Amino acid sequence: MKHLLVITFTSLKTDARVRRHVNLLKEKYQLTVACFDAERSPQYIALPLKQKELTLIDKVTTGLLLAMRWFSQAYKHLHPFEHLVSDVSQSKFDLILANDIESLPLAFKISKQQKCPVVFDAHEYAPRHFEDKFVWRLLFQPLNIYLCKKYIHQTAGMITIGSGLAKEYEKNFQVKPVVITNANHFHKLNPSPLKNSAIRMVHHGIATPSRKLELMIEMMDYLDDRFTLDMYLLPLGFSSSKTKNYPETLKELAARNSRVRILPPIKGDEIVSKINEYDIGVFLIPPVNFNYQNTLPNKLFDFIQARLAIAIGPTPEMAEIVNNYEMGVVSEDFTPKSLAEKLIAITPEQLQAYKQNSIAAAEKLNAEENQKILIDLIEKVLQQKQP
Repeated sequence: MKHLLVITFTSLKTDARVRRHVNLLKEKYQLTVACFDAERSPQYIALPLKQKELTLIDKVTTGLLLAMRWFSQAYKHLHPFEHLVSDVSQSKFDLILANDIESLPLAFKISKQQKCPVVFDAHEYAPRHFEDKFVWRLLFQPLNIYLCKKYIHQTAGMITIGSGLAKEYEKNFQVKPVVITNANHFHKLNPSPLKNSAIRMVHHGIATPSRKLELMIEMMDYLDDRFTLDMYLLPLGFSSSKTKNYPETLKELAARNSRVRILPPIKGDEIVSKINEYDIGVFLIPPVNFNYQNTLPNKLFDFIQARLAIAIGPTPEMAEIVNNYEMGVVSEDFTPKSLAEKLIAITPEQLQAYKQNSIAAAEKLNAEENQKILIDLIEKVLQQKQP
């Protein structure tokens, strides 16, 4: 059995994409997973979860290194996990799956030692990840561009979440990533029945100010009493004080409208079954940066597997899926009023049809279908490695 090393600078508890890939790949390969919050198991290697709230000296040092374009030194400050090279030196790997651009330098250090290929999973378009933030553009964008230029052409294979990101990588780095979406596992569910005239809406996911979740709360001011909105929000533990306090800000806004509730997050493997109780999954995310403009998020596929109707803004790839399967509404723009106007116009018959149409989408857009694509890519890379 081939032995794969999966590297991610995230926790599998919150990183649904990596968690799904691990669950799918372990059926066919021996896996070792290096991540935060690792399970106590020989198959997992715990990376030390470095405190993100750096001291002033740490911030100044890292900022100076980035400003002076001393990227190698800055990287060691930002991602102090080089010990992993020695931690895995007694193992023999046939392939490394590296998640996000930050993991590639470490992956290639191990690859050089092990003489095995690296497959890169780009969850975002790294050079424009947080381009809406001036400090990020000034300091971190040059680092990400440097990492892309240095490492991407060395990878034996590359995947990403959608066609918009794939085209941008191809245009700027002359690679052709394979698209593997963030689709959840197939769930054998039926749409929940409608309850009289009530329309139960739901949103779930990470609470960060850049997503402007307050727009969905504002949207409720334009909707009548048939509509309710429950938001299951996951706070970011290691973040700025503004981001940490963001859920409280949303709670204050929600308190003004009795039809909005801010609720604790749902465990990853329970999301689909829980939100199946609702009628419509809602996500209104303005395109404040390139990745948001081209997002194809986990929650869209969670909505589909939960057999919900879907209400979204005109984010291109999301809108294409919703329209192709006729399972919801897409607003004219990213304003709360625009999406509310689409929601108000939905008849009970249309709502039932949207929910019913999600059945066909769930059968096609799922992790099991993606597994075939991922394993096909890995097998091709492994075969190329053979003499």
